[in-house]
Amino acid sequence: MTLFDGITSRVIETPRLTVNVLERAGDDPATSPDKTVVLIHGNASSSLFWQELMQDLPGELRVLAMDLRGYGGTEHAPIDATRGLGDFSDDVRATLAELGIPSAHLVGWSMGAGVVLQYALEHAALSLTLESPVSPYGFGGTRRDGTRLTDDDAGTGGGTANLDFVARLAAGDTTDEAPTSPRSVFRSGYVAPGYTTAHEDVWVESMLSTSTAAGNYPGDSVPSENWPGFAAGTVGVLNTMAPGHFDVSGIVDLALKPPILWVHGALDPIVSDASFYDYNHLGSLGIVPGWPGADVAPAQEMVSQTRDVLDAYAAAGGEVTELLLEDTGHTPHIERPAEFRQALLSVIGYVGHRQDPAPPTETIILRASD
Repeated sequence: MTLFDGITSRVIETPRLTVNVLERAGDDPATSPDKTVVLIHGNASSSLFWQELMQDLPGELRVLAMDLRGYGGTEHAPIDATRGLGDFSDDVRATLAELGIPSAHLVGWSMGAGVVLQYALEHAALSLTLESPVSPYGFGGTRRDGTRLTDDDAGTGGGTANLDFVARLAAGDTTDEAPTSPRSVFRSGYVAPGYTTAHEDVWVESMLSTSTAAGNYPGDSVPSENWPGFAAGTVGVLNTMAPGHFDVSGIVDLALKPPILWVHGALDPIVSDASFYDYNHLGSLGIVPGWPGADVAPAQEMVSQTRDVLDAYAAAGGEVTELLLEDTGHTPHIERPAEFRQALLSVIGYVGHRQDPAPPTETIILRASD
């Protein structure tokens, strides 16, 4: 595990499983919850992706990042996908309990944002930062209003994974010899075209920590009479976000609504109203044959669904800030660290943070009820 200067790692034993946690050397375990930030990574990654942000946040804060089950140094326990992201959320809660953290500011990236939303439905959170979040209605297989296209969630879940990518993860492939090599997927899917970083080897290392054992990534699938011929299974990562298993739109009805920051990139190819990871969109492009048409299998409007739910959250009394970054892909905290940092410090209410310059391509929209 490649750790940056000032970042430490330790394993926490919980009643559920052993969890690897990254911390900053010198952070005070007695720091109050209102100055504690917990970072939750997304799919095909790990806590390593957070290290630059951890280094750059003020020293007065306590900052930690944990590996979800099946990723990084956390136990590769199987995932019950019928609970949606509930296994991950419960793991987070168990870890924070062992660390003596009753509540905190939660930051979730991609699938991790879904974990954070699931957590907020069941436990107290001081604020929620959703970076490139999975739709509140899951990944694939829904109309704009969140209703499911088929009863079996055809075209979603474990069957959507690229098997060559899975094989290359399992083999520890660090090359860029194929479009399905993890390094190539990082360049094409995680960041905007043309983005480069000196830490690419570390990000690839993080991706390669993904467990491909049964019950982890990607998960199983079952045959379906509906196009494209398969449907979501019951175990593994991708099935946790099938719409029949996952729906966190209920955050609108929370009695106590933590402030929400939504950060996303305009060039995100993964979470998009035209996602290149959505089977229905791929069908509409002719990449997956036999597409039955938009009436039967429309592309999921992922970003629009998130906006609709967060608008409803604001109308019901919550506060939502949206930060849309142009020329940015799926990883704003890496591609646009200054803007991400500034927005995060604002939503957690940190007083005295430096004001990083905001570029003219930045769009900030504040939504709040009257």
